[in-house]
Amino acid sequence: MKAGIIGSGVVGTTIGQGLVRLGHSVMIGTRHPRQEKLQQWMMENSPGSSIGTFAETAAYGEVIFLCTNWSGTQNVIEQAGVWNFKKKIIVDVTNPLDGKGPDKTGRLGLAPGNSNSGGEQVQAWLPDAHVVKALNIVGNLLMVNPQFQEGDPTMLIAGNDNLAKKAVSEILRQLGWKDITDTGNIEMSRYLEGLAVIWSAIAFREGSWNHAFRLLRK
Repeated sequence: MKAGIIGSGVVGTTIGQGLVRLGHSVMIGTRHPRQEKLQQWMMENSPGSSIGTFAETAAYGEVIFLCTNWSGTQNVIEQAGVWNFKKKIIVDVTNPLDGKGPDKTGRLGLAPGNSNSGGEQVQAWLPDAHVVKALNIVGNLLMVNPQFQEGDPTMLIAGNDNLAKKAVSEILRQLGWKDITDTGNIEMSRYLEGLAVIWSAIAFREGSWNHAFRLLRK
């Protein structure tokens, strides 16, 4: 698989490294392709890795992971060229936080509130693509091969296209997620993004980023 990672922060590079180690080819999309830390990342993850512009990466990827800061997401998509996403699977890892940061209790807010979601907006910006919300409910340290003594954590996903969700579920299994649950259409992103706020609130209160959600079944 050729994977395009839109966004060169720690989330994008972590997912990219995980995919390269599985034997996939990965291009990281960034505004600054010659940035030293990205060149170092490419050297550490070669062969199978490359760095490009947003447009080059969107054109390259058969599956595209959207790992941008929310405030710049729409602009990045426009720079990448909407046509480069057509009929492709987009794994939306973003969380539309309001940018104010945690308050004294560690709470974060969602920019769209509960009447919309980042996942829905990404799907609206890319109407000819298949957007699947995934990997947004944990921190980057747990996105690849999450391990807990208590048992396997659950990754919740949402999207409108069932075949796209099956494809993303298979990628998640390769990345080490054994329990994957489909929550429904892309509108369910409202609640998955809310879970990201809860995950962050727990992290700030406890000073630990090593936790995840687990769905218990009888």
